Amino acid sequence: MNFLDDAKSVLLQLDHYLNQTINKQNKVINQESIDEIQKKLCLQDHVEKGDLTGKNLDTFLSQYFENVTRLHHPCYLAHQVGTTHPSGALGSLIDGFTNNPMAIYEMGPSAAAVEFFMINLILSKIGWNKMPSRIKERLTFSHGSGVLTHGGSLANLTALLAAQNNLDKDIREKGNPGDLTILVPESSHYSIAKAAGIMGIGEQNVILLKTDKNGTVLPDRLKDAYQEAKDKNKRIVALVANACSTATGLYDPVDEIADFCNENGIWFHVDGAHGACALFTDKHKYRFKGVQKADSLIIDAHKMLRTPNLCAAILVKDANTLDLVFQQKASYLFHEKNQPGFDFIQQAIECTKAGLGIKFYFVLAAMGEKGMAAYIERQFDLTTEAHNYIHQQDDFECPCRPQSNILCFRYNGSDDLQLAIRDKLIEEGSFYISSTNLEDKRFLRIVLMSPYTTMEEIKELVFAIRELANSEGS
Repeated sequence: MNFLDDAKSVLLQLDHYLNQTINKQNKVINQESIDEIQKKLCLQDHVEKGDLTGKNLDTFLSQYFENVTRLHHPCYLAHQVGTTHPSGALGSLIDGFTNNPMAIYEMGPSAAAVEFFMINLILSKIGWNKMPSRIKERLTFSHGSGVLTHGGSLANLTALLAAQNNLDKDIREKGNPGDLTILVPESSHYSIAKAAGIMGIGEQNVILLKTDKNGTVLPDRLKDAYQEAKDKNKRIVALVANACSTATGLYDPVDEIADFCNENGIWFHVDGAHGACALFTDKHKYRFKGVQKADSLIIDAHKMLRTPNLCAAILVKDANTLDLVFQQKASYLFHEKNQPGFDFIQQAIECTKAGLGIKFYFVLAAMGEKGMAAYIERQFDLTTEAHNYIHQQDDFECPCRPQSNILCFRYNGSDDLQLAIRDKLIEEGSFYISSTNLEDKRFLRIVLMSPYTTMEEIKELVFAIRELANSEGS
């Protein structure tokens, strides 16, 4: 094996893949059967022969790319998964090759230093005090903290564990006493209910917050959920707000919710997995007014910050609340030693943790903060323009005006028709879109992630939907 030659081959193929994709020379999605793909890739043969190098690697990659879902494609409009910046992929390569499990500083000083920098950058954007680089100063004054972890679900779980530990420090050792609840909007991401199950609170013990017809929390009804918890003799671990919601991309009123939580001594967690990207742009950060009054926040860099999967940040206002959640006993790791850096292992569920900060940093440093802001603003503004266009069509309806880069709409007809349209578009590979339910009605849903998507693709999508609807009706 010649690593340099194979690496050059991979990069050349990726460059070709990118150019083909952004120029729409391939389908946005192609789904052959698992058996067929395995056969084309000759998976068993390569394992037996150990020959995945040189020309065999070239052949493998050309076949592999045939069934790749092309997130850079202008017609990729389905899910909240980022269109990665090429520099982020270079960061992933460096992390993968060096393979430094940097949760322990001595196992990856460079990776830990970069992650430390990225956490502090986000803390400053929230308005929380940054972590001190001198470890002996840690917790000698009030400051924030955080860690990069493998996805928003793990980040939400970490935040809620911090909230639970802050409420009752005996739970970790003695177990769940059975009197706990979490207050959440019904439109919350499923990872919140999943976390309640993992933590032993129980999904059925989650109390739903009152929302409007689009799933946005009504601040003047927060007291209803609070009273329900009291009536059931439940202690509130946390109140969760969406910023923004997965289905519609709408933001809950963070400022008003924060005031309510502070007045009633409730841990306020903001699930900003998708929408916290607004903190990186002056134009849209007003959506997060009052966020500095929250106790914790998450953001997925692998969504709107163009970082390769997976890279999510969990941030807390008070470092002490995160430092005390995970306290492990392992004499080969935790002992008196020369410590010029910081061990993230005490803040994370993972023991072995990838150097996620390097790919996040590579993207931001390549684009610059102004470039990142420009990308976010472009996607948000394009979604508003798409809404205005679709809303004007007599045969379409939009349930709400977008606040981010997520747009829901519906073609006149049944719920079955909406799903049939989506299935046909995916089968053709012409467009990749998603769908969601709002008020017991099925809507088509697009998420404008690709920087190569324009209004031309939106108009082509509307035309394609009409054509498919007419063919389904005939």
